[in-house]
Amino acid sequence: MKHAKSQQLQVGIVGLGRIADLHYPGYAGNRSARVYAVCDANADLAAARKKEWKAVRAYADFGEMLADPAVDAVEILTPQRLHEEMAVAAAGAGKHIALQKPMTTDIPSADRILRAVAKSGVLFKVTENYVFYPPIVLARKLIDDGAIGAPQGLRIKLTAGGSGGWDVPASSWEWRMRERAAGRGMQTFDHGHHLYSTARFLMGEVERLAAWIDSVDGVVDSPATVMLKFAGKTAHGVIDFTISPDLALPSRYYANDEWIEVTGSAGIIVINRCTGLMRPGPVLGLFTGKKWKWFNEKSDWREGFIGATHNFIHAMRGEEEPNLSGPAAREVLRVALAVAQSARERREVYPGDLGRAFPRLRALARRRRETRTARSPRKSEAGLGDPMMAARLIEVLPGRYDPAAVPRWRCLAGIEVLPEGGAPASSYVLRVGKEGARIAGGAAPRSAAVVLAAPAGTWAAILSGGESIESAFLRGALAVRGRAEEGLKLKAAFRL
Repeated sequence: MKHAKSQQLQVGIVGLGRIADLHYPGYAGNRSARVYAVCDANADLAAARKKEWKAVRAYADFGEMLADPAVDAVEILTPQRLHEEMAVAAAGAGKHIALQKPMTTDIPSADRILRAVAKSGVLFKVTENYVFYPPIVLARKLIDDGAIGAPQGLRIKLTAGGSGGWDVPASSWEWRMRERAAGRGMQTFDHGHHLYSTARFLMGEVERLAAWIDSVDGVVDSPATVMLKFAGKTAHGVIDFTISPDLALPSRYYANDEWIEVTGSAGIIVINRCTGLMRPGPVLGLFTGKKWKWFNEKSDWREGFIGATHNFIHAMRGEEEPNLSGPAAREVLRVALAVAQSARERREVYPGDLGRAFPRLRALARRRRETRTARSPRKSEAGLGDPMMAARLIEVLPGRYDPAAVPRWRCLAGIEVLPEGGAPASSYVLRVGKEGARIAGGAAPRSAAVVLAAPAGTWAAILSGGESIESAFLRGALAVRGRAEEGLKLKAAFRL
């Protein structure tokens, strides 16, 4: 289904409860798309929404709305257990689909949705407002720009209050209780989708996780803690779910709030609030060693919903990619399901194993491989660095000197390269003074503050970023003579 750029898309929204108040604003005054139809099993509610949003049609039956040829696309805002049936029906009717998170209730169900969408050729996305919340979007940009170096740690704190925020109809709590009874927690599964999506957006895919889930009242799945290991990097995350039943939490929306911290090798980002209004002042801060820089991004929670809606509209017009795409939403769903499984079975779980045959055997085989790898020599021990590159990398070392990293530092250091892999032994003298850094061949004088000695391959690994000075020292490949604290300053000054 293709549309001319000048044609206004006609969208139908099904499920007109509390959350619908946050989906409509993205269409208000939008020339590219409008809410043409509304649908809810409660006919009176549908009629009220039609009047409120100036829609053309109101339906109490989803099938009737799908049969309306004027409807180009649907937003499905119904309980999770209804998502598959409604998404598959919408795909069969040739309607583009924005499906409220979480995508559905299990991986086979998600796969059936994706097959139906692929067969029909309609656009499909799962609505996740946090990846469009302006402070989180800015945090991602700062990370991509290298503002905090390599991200290493993520902490997300969710606190739910006992009161505060807007009124939530009893019907909304009723369907959530049904989901809870089916094993899908209100916090760790439903709201958790936001936090897992945020973690993925900021840090990348989750390789494995471990979770603890308790309950203070037998209903809400909190307190809970989820620990994440991100794929392909040395980076971890922790998500804390808490509830304070005696706390009145300030919020324009639901009575909860989140704050986020991302720590990198060269800085820290903090996001002070998401849903609620617990932390006043600027919403985002960046610390890179001297002082905080604060940003006053838009921090009304509904801005993320508006961004998600606009993404749906632009994606239907072929102007940008849908976010979350179906495959991406399936990955987030796997994380949510893995969290529940980890807490239930009291073990570490790999989300990538969900939906695949023999997940326990896969996990066991993987742990055995990792254990063998941990016991075997590291790549750097076997010559991760090319020994023949050591001399060249040492000679250009002054170009990496950063005087701001060690202000007013003066040092005379020696670097000794031990023969390895065809590379001969060699020695260098490194001088750091007011005029900068210089290096020359020759043995270090007795006055040298520190002398570092290592095989050529180890030096190549250190200087090319394949290994740190500390790890080389701990495994016995790097010897340090003299004042070790000068070696640490050398590490900072030359980013080793």
